[in-house]
Amino acid sequence: MRMGAMVLLAGLALPGAASAHPYDNYPVCLRVYGPVRYDECRYTSIEQCRPAASGIAAQCLTNPWYQPPAGPGSRRTKRH
Repeated sequence: MRMGAMVLLAGLALPGAASAHPYDNYPVCLRVYGPVRYDECRYTSIEQCRPAASGIAAQCLTNPWYQPPAGPGSRRTKRH
């Protein structure tokens, strides 16, 4: 019985660990502090984020998971 419960709990924990990070689309995040801390990564600049952080316990941060899209020159063509 104990082993079955442990396997069930381990199985429930795995899908969360394997999912992609949801915060990689925008370079700036609003981190809101309070009873529940959360990040809203939907800003393209710190200046765009600042009005949202004004008046609440929050701060604007650069998104550590953001990767800019690859430019058109990043592909190499094969020469024969």
